[in-house]
Amino acid sequence: MAEKLLRFVSVAKQMPDKRPAEGRRHDFAEIYAEFDQGRAEAQASRCSQCGIPFCQIHCPLQNNIPDWLKLTAEGRLEEAYEVSAATNNFPEICGRICPQDRLCEGNCVIEKGFASVTIGSVEKYITDTAFERGWVRPPTPRRELGQSVGIIGAGPGGLAAAEMLRRRGYDVHVYDRYDRIGGLLVYGIPNFKLEKAIVTRRAELLAAGGIRFHLGVAVGRDVCLADLRARHDAVLIATGVYKARDMQMPGVGLPNVVAALDYLTASNRKGFGDAVPAFDDGALDAAGKSVVVIGGGDTAMDCVRTAVRQGAKSVKCLYRRDRRNMPGSQREVQHAEEEGVEFVWQAAPDAFTGAAAVKGVRAHRIHLGMADSTGRQTPQKIDGSSFTLKADLVVKALGFDPEDVPAMFDAPELAVSRWGTIRIDQRTMMTSLDGVFAAGDIVRGASLVVWAVRDGRDAAEQMHLYLSAKASAALARAS
Repeated sequence: MAEKLLRFVSVAKQMPDKRPAEGRRHDFAEIYAEFDQGRAEAQASRCSQCGIPFCQIHCPLQNNIPDWLKLTAEGRLEEAYEVSAATNNFPEICGRICPQDRLCEGNCVIEKGFASVTIGSVEKYITDTAFERGWVRPPTPRRELGQSVGIIGAGPGGLAAAEMLRRRGYDVHVYDRYDRIGGLLVYGIPNFKLEKAIVTRRAELLAAGGIRFHLGVAVGRDVCLADLRARHDAVLIATGVYKARDMQMPGVGLPNVVAALDYLTASNRKGFGDAVPAFDDGALDAAGKSVVVIGGGDTAMDCVRTAVRQGAKSVKCLYRRDRRNMPGSQREVQHAEEEGVEFVWQAAPDAFTGAAAVKGVRAHRIHLGMADSTGRQTPQKIDGSSFTLKADLVVKALGFDPEDVPAMFDAPELAVSRWGTIRIDQRTMMTSLDGVFAAGDIVRGASLVVWAVRDGRDAAEQMHLYLSAKASAALARAS
């Protein structure tokens, strides 16, 4: 099968067919088509099978990428799926939304001169094919262990932990304040990046495996942490971070100056057919409006591209650094530009103007000065550079911070860091409370979905060790 590999010198990099911008900007369908088997095999065959796979090293999940690329190139798709799923609970999701240009593909050793292997699209193809052919099965354990686990949060971290613990035989209960499973996968990420049927399909599989979901249950409101600790042998906090960062400047409280998550959640709920008063009365609908999005991360890109699809009159993204220093995916920036988004680089807001509602964003130009400790150039205001952008809707995509978890959970003894994230023992992932673990963004701060999956898997392993020791101690006492 050697002739099936190392073909990067003769086969050009190719992504799946992408829908033209003029067509896709009017709906929320995913923008890429699926590979067929022939094209997936051809793109997988470009892998150089290098001795030190930087794609794998730079993947938070340490996915065995060269192995499943090799199997795909050889037409052994079921084996490719098994290898992929061994390290990733949601490869069909990561293949769609991971910023591969910053992770695996961006570190491919053949990238210089030949262009990287199309890793994400092959990963997506493998798992979608596995679902179609019935290779993906519920996480059914060989035997029940008789111990119970409570997980707070049905986002990617909590779901990954739930699956791993259920496979081992624990009775797993997941509590979430939302009415659907998936967290930000459902309400924070638009359909054009991740169609919700993909998340629903995975959620149904987890439920079929015996994981019990308690939706519309907010810990601290409907149940307290102490109740969950009494109910379960161990608890995992995987709530993510949802508190929008804000800015202090004139006009920030004007109507139609909104937080990114409120805006995206309203749009996604409308996609489900839910009644959303704030959308229906126009407050969170960009149709016919001049929209300005402030921020440069992936959430900002989700907002500008959503506004385009809602029929905005114009969409501008205001970001204080340049394209090279942007934290968001460069691939997403390219998609946004194709769809008509205008980027206003090296500019920052001073005030929001208007009376009854926002009418404009007064901003100033930025000069990028010396690099800071992270290597990024420090933004500096250029005097006398003020200008105003017309805006009927301003979306603040400034990132997220944790809520006051100890107060929210009525658990003042739960230790947090100076940033408000939950403090854990880095070795055991246990919090200051015995038997209570934490993982994902609520520990590391706002980050990528793939990191949440990694943390959820690691937490599940540490919880298993804790529960095994607890069961052994109980058995010893009984004897």
